[in-house]
Amino acid sequence: MKDNWKKNIFLFLLSQTLSLFGSSLVQYAIMWYITLNTKSGLMMTISIICGFLPTFFISPFAGVWADRYNRKILIMLSDSFIAVTTLLLAILFLLGYGSMGLLFTMSAFRAIGSGIQTPAIGAFIPQIVPEDKLTKVNGINGSIQSIVMLTSPMLSGALLMMATIEAIFFIDVVTAAIAVWVLLFFLKMPAHAKAQNLQQVSYFKDMREGIVYIRDHTYVRKFFVFCAFFFFLAAPVAFLTPLQVTRSFGDDVWRLTAIEITFSLGMMLGGMIIASWGGFSNKIYTMTFSSFVIGICTIALGIVPVFWIYLLIMGIVGISMPLFNTPSTVLLQEKVEADFLGRVFGVLVMISSSMMPLGMLVFGPIADMIRIEWLLIGTGFLLFIQSFFLIGSKDLVEAGKPQNKPNQN
Repeated sequence: MKDNWKKNIFLFLLSQTLSLFGSSLVQYAIMWYITLNTKSGLMMTISIICGFLPTFFISPFAGVWADRYNRKILIMLSDSFIAVTTLLLAILFLLGYGSMGLLFTMSAFRAIGSGIQTPAIGAFIPQIVPEDKLTKVNGINGSIQSIVMLTSPMLSGALLMMATIEAIFFIDVVTAAIAVWVLLFFLKMPAHAKAQNLQQVSYFKDMREGIVYIRDHTYVRKFFVFCAFFFFLAAPVAFLTPLQVTRSFGDDVWRLTAIEITFSLGMMLGGMIIASWGGFSNKIYTMTFSSFVIGICTIALGIVPVFWIYLLIMGIVGISMPLFNTPSTVLLQEKVEADFLGRVFGVLVMISSSMMPLGMLVFGPIADMIRIEWLLIGTGFLLFIQSFFLIGSKDLVEAGKPQNKPNQN
């Protein structure tokens, strides 16, 4: 089934790159539109909650679907749903119904599509790729995504200055249509074994089995606890830095573009590093190192008064992210049984989609009362301290040890 894995993963990554490109244009357009028009931490909080909360509610079901049904079809359907939602948003804006409320509503609908898509992608990649190639492929995928994230803010910023926001919406529709076309007609991949058999649907039973699986697997359980706190504490550096830049350095679009470009360049470099290097022999050591650096850099973002130094630190954060994301994803793909992968990734998406909005519910309103710099210093210190949890857990360190697998070309 994996004999043609190189061709299949190329087609899959091509499809998802096109889809991500259009979605990133819309993401930046909406974020900057709200930031530049409101300069409000509360408005940013509402936007983020609308973009995450639906994902929280749909993810448990999406994880079950990813384990029960053809994952390729799920990805295609979610891409199509997001495209139709964006098309409707563009039409309503053209008709003069554009408003913050409409952007919030459509962000919520787009989040539903993302919530279905993410667990399916996480479970689908190991279905294509040999296990000993997962780190390399996930690293390459991270670099590709970073290239997209590098170009999309530049194009989005240029389009916002030269054209209307509706133009960006239509680009997303076109790229999603092409992405679905590539999967439908070129990627020939049979469904995983469980999806090929007709089954009685029992969502809550399957969800319960997934939760029991996580509870009974010490590595997965402890890693998810770490992620819950990490996502909560990372909310200010993830979402409030654009607002910080507009308040402390200036509200020019190029500044917002610059921080996203620098971060994406760092992500691209980090993805290349992890793809070629592979990280420390123990994946937990690589994740711990990344977590240490992110905590220190978050503190630094709250201290530096010079914009170019701020950009340099943002780039270092970008480099560090793939050094955490890639080994953590690969560990789940290696450790979790194939029939539970969708549900495990669904719970991970549920954690990220709940803890970050929860963090913004706490930190967003505070950002309208105190300087964001103080929030970054405080949460950065806590992120640094939390990193010791990873390397201090015997279960996590044991899970991160290398596995001896035969090489597959």
